Amino acid sequence: MSFPRQQARTRRFTLGVPRAFRISPDGRRVAFLRGRHGTDPAACLWTLDLGSEHERVVADPRSISADDEDLPAEERARRERLRESGSGIVSYTVDHSLTRASFTLSGRLYCVDLDGTDEDSAPRELPAAHPVVDPVICPLGRTVAYVSGGALHTIDVESGRDRVLAEPDGENVTWGLAEFIAAEEMSRFRGMWWAPDGSALLATRVDDSAVTRWTISDPGTPEAAPRTMAYPAAGTANADVRLAVFPVPPAGEPHDPVEPRWVEWDRATLPYLARAGWTNHGSPTIVFSAQSRDQRTLTVFRADPATGRSTELRTDTDEVWVEIMSGVPAFTARGELVWIGPDETGAARERRLFVGDREVAPRDHYIRSVVDVDGEYILYSASPDGAPATVALWLLDLKAGSSTPVGLPGMTGEGVHSGRMRGGTVVVQRRDLASTAVRTAALRDVTTAEQPPATGIASLAEKPELPAPRVRMWHAGERGIPTALVLPSWYKPSSEPLPVLVDPYGGPHAQRVLAAGSGYLTSQWFAEQGFAVLIADGRGTPGVGLRWEHAVNGDLATPVLDDQVSALHDAAERFGGLDLTRVGIRGWSFGGYLAALAVLRRPDVFHAAVAGAPVTDWRLYDTHYTERYLGLPDTGDSYERSSLLADAPELCRPLMLIHGLADDNVVFAHSQRLSTALLAAGRPHTVLPLSGITHMPSEETTAENLLLLQIEFLRDSLRRDSDVREPGHPE
Repeated sequence: MSFPRQQARTRRFTLGVPRAFRISPDGRRVAFLRGRHGTDPAACLWTLDLGSEHERVVADPRSISADDEDLPAEERARRERLRESGSGIVSYTVDHSLTRASFTLSGRLYCVDLDGTDEDSAPRELPAAHPVVDPVICPLGRTVAYVSGGALHTIDVESGRDRVLAEPDGENVTWGLAEFIAAEEMSRFRGMWWAPDGSALLATRVDDSAVTRWTISDPGTPEAAPRTMAYPAAGTANADVRLAVFPVPPAGEPHDPVEPRWVEWDRATLPYLARAGWTNHGSPTIVFSAQSRDQRTLTVFRADPATGRSTELRTDTDEVWVEIMSGVPAFTARGELVWIGPDETGAARERRLFVGDREVAPRDHYIRSVVDVDGEYILYSASPDGAPATVALWLLDLKAGSSTPVGLPGMTGEGVHSGRMRGGTVVVQRRDLASTAVRTAALRDVTTAEQPPATGIASLAEKPELPAPRVRMWHAGERGIPTALVLPSWYKPSSEPLPVLVDPYGGPHAQRVLAAGSGYLTSQWFAEQGFAVLIADGRGTPGVGLRWEHAVNGDLATPVLDDQVSALHDAAERFGGLDLTRVGIRGWSFGGYLAALAVLRRPDVFHAAVAGAPVTDWRLYDTHYTERYLGLPDTGDSYERSSLLADAPELCRPLMLIHGLADDNVVFAHSQRLSTALLAAGRPHTVLPLSGITHMPSEETTAENLLLLQIEFLRDSLRRDSDVREPGHPE
């Protein structure tokens, strides 16, 4: 089987990899999702007893009478925001004791016991309203909250009694779901949260009446009705988001109608609801964070669920922007706030890990996230100073005041780690350059044992039919740009110079240069076709520091493009064997924008480009992302400086634009407008529209052929490079 086909069938080798871990309070049992083999897209729900090391499937979608493709529109949108390409059980929630779970299939609600045996714990469907979206089981396991038709419901697990807590009070109002901006840009994918004792439900009310309506249609299916969506483009209105709390009586008691109890804060000043949830120190209390529209202020609030009144716990400000960090706010067992915020002391202003007002992590750690808080222990994710390609897990003991690394037994050195922690057990996943596999193990008693006992959790993913990635990593140029060079397995220094394929993402919130072999598979395949593949994480990308990330403030074009050029020239000087007269560039999303930008503004360096789903006019992209870097469209010239349309007359290199017609993130209008501008300027180019494809082309045939078409285009374009008009001579 060819690599492009294998990669498409395995969804980039993610099928069969265990994920979405939940751990019991005593640390003895783990639940997770995983398909039955490496090409099985229908994920099952599994449990693992760490004492007996016995795995069992507690819910298999194939044994449940449901058509998984019959998804409600809200669920399809939710999966698109999550970049979820699988099927079956793609998400689930559990009660506090990990004895019961809830999930949906085909818009129907199911519940399953997790602590029984194979014979007595079959999933059962609950008689909920249809379709069900994003159910959340209560901590006691007795009630499930869910959304259907924009209304907020609860259903009793035992009796099946369904109750409507809140119905939409307007045509464009929904309850209990994350709005577009929260899910796409703030990584808040949920819109309802149970109190720790199950006595109340906190939920969002989203009114997107003021949000601009865009129409997405597919000329390939003219019989299908166009889809209208609320899209908050830069400079336009966002959805109005409020928080309300609803008392939920114990199961079996009468359910009288209740009015929402509104949570109060200055929503005019802080309109973005970044995070929400509860803390159980003393009594259940609401905790949430909210951000200003210019993103220079982020405030954490505590609110009384009985009155809705909120008080400020902490406010961070920055003259550029304040990042919304993963895993916070959180709280220790003593009720102290755990937070990631900027250090206000010293010249080198970086993010630090705080408990209360105390800075608690080593200063040479680039803090990425708080993974979990387990009593007086904090598991956090960080990179050592000067090593952005490494992502490590660290366990902070608040009593001892020390941090220790947490990894898989016997495996040291650079790698990319993720995990979960509860009850003294840490589930660790490791990716590294020694292999393309994902290794997973549960480590018990990490807070007490010198060598915690480890139980492996097998990955059933396929092994790529491709030579192992041949990766060289270094820091390029005067700025020390994190860079990787991927060479063909057959390449020898005495060989003819190789054409270069620059293969970046290159923008905020994503890294490509990581110490994980699985991240270089596509690049290695391109290398095997006869390219030296160069990947650089220039300014704006995470992993280096705040100043590095803030360097794109007001200009998303110049710094990122300059760093690609710098890394390319550094690689040629450092290693040799690179033919700088034949340089192609490819990318998707921001990487697609960067690829088109490269041939438009630096045709002296880049000789062909493949731009997938590129942003071409930043006025067409969403508020939270775009305004963070460029401000409002009517202030200054940052949008003109960063957009591509005015550059169209300068094109003198081959350019292929690829775009899904069903893309609701970077809509097809981006490629259409650039193509129109190129046509008006008389500049030849190629457009490949993908019928029915969203921002993530996961359909097997499309995903496979996209790679083949790109390599054909690049080979042809770079082979004919001497015939292409030179820069400065468009006629």
